[in-house]
Amino acid sequence: MKKVLILGAGMVVKPIVQYLLNKDYQVTVATRTKSKADDMIGDHPNGTSMRWTVDDEETLDRLIQEHDLTVSLLPYAYHLMVAKKCIAHKKNMVTTSYVKPEMKALDKEAKEAGIIILNELGLDPGIDHMSAMRIIDHVHNKGGKVEEFYSLCGALPAPEACDNPFNYKFSWSPKGVVLASNNDGKYLRHEHITYVPPEDLFKNPMKITFPEIGDLEIYPNRDSLPYIELYGIPETKTMMRGTFRYPGWCVSLDAIKALKLITNNKYDFTGRTYADMIAMLIGENDSADIKEKTANYLGINADDYAIKAIEWLGLFEDKPMNRGEDTPFEITSDIMIEKMMIGKEERDMVVMQHIFLASYPDGSNEVIKSSMLDFGTLATDTAIARTVALPAAMGVEMVLAGKIAVTGVYIPVIPEIYNPILDQLETVGIKMVEEYGLPESENLK
Repeated sequence: MKKVLILGAGMVVKPIVQYLLNKDYQVTVATRTKSKADDMIGDHPNGTSMRWTVDDEETLDRLIQEHDLTVSLLPYAYHLMVAKKCIAHKKNMVTTSYVKPEMKALDKEAKEAGIIILNELGLDPGIDHMSAMRIIDHVHNKGGKVEEFYSLCGALPAPEACDNPFNYKFSWSPKGVVLASNNDGKYLRHEHITYVPPEDLFKNPMKITFPEIGDLEIYPNRDSLPYIELYGIPETKTMMRGTFRYPGWCVSLDAIKALKLITNNKYDFTGRTYADMIAMLIGENDSADIKEKTANYLGINADDYAIKAIEWLGLFEDKPMNRGEDTPFEITSDIMIEKMMIGKEERDMVVMQHIFLASYPDGSNEVIKSSMLDFGTLATDTAIARTVALPAAMGVEMVLAGKIAVTGVYIPVIPEIYNPILDQLETVGIKMVEEYGLPESENLK
């Protein structure tokens, strides 16, 4: 029986544990909070849980040596440590995280060890790569060119669960969602490269109407330019990766960022209220009339949408924060988490869409759309957990079965990886619906 080591037991881990257990693999889940792993394993005889922390490298070394493959679902900062040990013991590895340059630099060593380190095998990154490459290869195989490409994804509450001004609830890594709001963006559109600094990330979002869901907004998802090479589309005049949100998120987060509420600068907040924190950050001497002062600072009216959202969070309240030296990010993200976690009976959803403009040698053009809508609940598996964990689980299965011949540091952009996994995902209801031959009016405006 093949043995799989899973590192971490966060909000998206349960589906991979249960998938592999049900496929008769021996699964060990090593995590800081053993009780979380116990809940995932249940009474399955092939599952083992253990308490482990990332500073215990000696135990990690032993565990990797004892297992056939390691899945790192730790924060990305620890993947490099795990990868080096996998190389040393000639053991394959899977992650769902972006490949950092330091990981890519291990490609030669992984090849020499005869192993694959398969990264970005989740949702975004993951399903986005695989479903995009399936269409890109289709276009190229017909002799066509990809003229424009938009890759859009969002993990959101289902429409009926949107009951706060942000129109958002956390169903995964809450701190990570808020922290990602400090990213910048860069993309190619109509042959023009646009750089979006962090302070402008949520300004002027693009708009789209998604079937069954309605109006959504789009803001840039990091740097899109490397994907021109990764996807093998040097001919494209547009390459943009974007994040979906409901209307309300962008305008509210733009204001929150302008108020420095998600910065990591440290302040002494001893004895301060939430209103005092706002006053301090906008340079006011006291917190009297803080709502009006905040609106003036932002150059908007006190009854504007963003002000109402900030007020709903409680950030204008004369209520003690009970903090000492801390950062606005920690305080703001904590209060967002307190008020915006998805309920056990509420549905979350994953919305993904690729939009291509393709041209062909006969002079014809077509818009191609590839779309996915997946729902889940905390009571079962969330949509975000399913769509992140199951591609990784299926990748593990393929590696252990010897169905992936390549070695080195990879992401799933080659047919021998993406075709079987996409096909297998359809058997569990995770499906990209592809539409070909659409008119150019269907392109993103």
